[in-house]
Amino acid sequence: MSNGIDASSTRELLWTPSEQRMRGSGMADFLAYVNRGREVALVGYDELWAWSVEDLDGFWGSIWSYFDVLASAQPRTVLERGEMPGAVWFPGARLNWTENLLRHARGDAAAIVGVSEDRAPVTLTWAELTRQVASLAAELRRMGIRPGDRVAAYLPNIPQSAVALLATAAVGAIWSCCSPDFGTDGVLDRFRQIEPTVLIGVDGYRFGGKDVDRLDTVAQLSAELPSVKHTVVVEQLRQGGDLPPGALRFDALVAGTEEPVYEQVPFDHPLWILYSSGTTGVPKGIVHSHGGILLEHLKSHALHFDTSAEDRVFIYASTGWMVWNVLVTALAVGATIVTYDGNPVKPTVDTLFDICARHQVTRFGTGAAYLTGCEKAARRPGEVHNLSALRSIASTGSPLPTSTWHWVYESVKRDLLLGSDCGGTDVCAAFIGTNPLLPVYAGEMQAPYLGVRVEAWSEQGQPLIDEVGEMVITEPMPSMPVSFWNDPDGARYRDAYFEYYPGVWRHGDWMTISRYGTYVVHGRSDSTINRGGVRMGSADIYAAVDRIPGLAASLVIGAELADGDYFMPLFVTLAPGAELTGELVRRISQDIRERVSPRHVPDEVVAVPEIPMTITGKKLEVPIKRLLQGVPPERAVNRATVANPAALDWFIDYARARRDQPQPPVGAQR
Repeated sequence: MSNGIDASSTRELLWTPSEQRMRGSGMADFLAYVNRGREVALVGYDELWAWSVEDLDGFWGSIWSYFDVLASAQPRTVLERGEMPGAVWFPGARLNWTENLLRHARGDAAAIVGVSEDRAPVTLTWAELTRQVASLAAELRRMGIRPGDRVAAYLPNIPQSAVALLATAAVGAIWSCCSPDFGTDGVLDRFRQIEPTVLIGVDGYRFGGKDVDRLDTVAQLSAELPSVKHTVVVEQLRQGGDLPPGALRFDALVAGTEEPVYEQVPFDHPLWILYSSGTTGVPKGIVHSHGGILLEHLKSHALHFDTSAEDRVFIYASTGWMVWNVLVTALAVGATIVTYDGNPVKPTVDTLFDICARHQVTRFGTGAAYLTGCEKAARRPGEVHNLSALRSIASTGSPLPTSTWHWVYESVKRDLLLGSDCGGTDVCAAFIGTNPLLPVYAGEMQAPYLGVRVEAWSEQGQPLIDEVGEMVITEPMPSMPVSFWNDPDGARYRDAYFEYYPGVWRHGDWMTISRYGTYVVHGRSDSTINRGGVRMGSADIYAAVDRIPGLAASLVIGAELADGDYFMPLFVTLAPGAELTGELVRRISQDIRERVSPRHVPDEVVAVPEIPMTITGKKLEVPIKRLLQGVPPERAVNRATVANPAALDWFIDYARARRDQPQPPVGAQR
């Protein structure tokens, strides 16, 4: 088995927080608060974390009191029933997520800065944000929207989207959003399930210098969702132009001067519905709660990311990715958030770093692929842009290659906290990652999050150290879903997380916990490369391959075939001007053999036009595996979730050709 962290080599220390930075952090302040209020004597992060997972009542009760959560009714207790699934948190409490986010309103200070490709930045002050939210909430109430009704949005990452979310939650309605780069079928797969009463859509957006019209799509969605009674249009491309019949203008609905009214709802009242990837079927609607999300995100922003009202937070994310929801919730600690609606690599690969510089961003979040892309392009943002304000970078979405950790400190900034976080849409939060009290080592996630008892388990359910195991969560978290939509008996919810290890959350990732207490995530366990009984995460293969000159991207598949064979191809896209020569194939095989494992040298290395990705930027490992195993395309993958369907078509043809033609013995490289 891969150990993830090679104990025989010297660990590479990249950054250590200064004493001043640690003492001034939110995490250190919370530690002192716990020691005073709970009459304990915890020293350092390890002891604080151990206490947080051993005394769930004490820890989450302290989070509630430390942040002075606004609630019209206080809870009877913290945790009434602690088993999973079905833990009952803060029974009796009544609160509102939006009220807690807008409590820090500071008049003319900036709350949201909206950046786009071709328009001047737009700033919403706290006063203006509060007024617009109150106005839209009042209009929703006049439309008859009540707690539990659904508001569906088809919007990009712009300030209006945050206003719409905040207003929806203010009335106790349930928010659900798809990015406008989703195709019509993909949106309908999601929204038909939840039967929304209101649809808020954008007339279009600009990406890579081109206008993308979406007004016809909004009209089609409204027509094909019979539950929709009101359609609202955010005008980005055609201000004042014609709208679909009966549609309302967003700008008119946020022009009022009503006083804010925040519906008080139970702690577990649904806040929003997010969706599983849906790559092999209809996406599952994942329901999160007002209270659970509020506490989880207060903890993450203020403690792990050390964010306060002095910060400017910029996270590049589509509204169809849970990271966008996390960005909006940074308002809960009084931070200014920066939204961006545009191409992240135009006009230059380091466009996002340019935004960081121009808007004095202190905390930047992005997908690992973006940072790796800047590295491959040999960009040095720290030399080109003024990043003096930048204190931290958070990478997520996929494992961050070790070489990219080095690139950040060599090419971006020496003195910053680089965190690589692992969590999921399932909990809309992180399990492992950023910590202001701990050093940063290349390729290693710093620590588990407070209140998250995360372990690596063997197939028999035994905890593992320095060995690859299944990532499991053995104690409940407040942000675990309250339900799946249209799953009245909870059967689908239990099957998704709690069947493999009864009563324990199995997340579906392979992970190593090192003897040092750091973590490495190797990729999805349902797409694990398992050759001769030796498991390997796909991320380990990518870390070795993606650093090779001439390769732009890669996709590795390990497929158990019907005849008992095991087929492991590596698909690669080539950099401009490169060719897949025999020498390059030998280099690929050699690097995998030496850096990963001799057993995991691929059976084939195949050049492909493009790697198929989900709309949220993840490689389609499992659907391609299913195609190679002979599953019909219509059952193997939901095309509506694919960002580049033409790339998928190539793999469908490839899988069909393999079935129709005699194949050489598996293991013969070509």
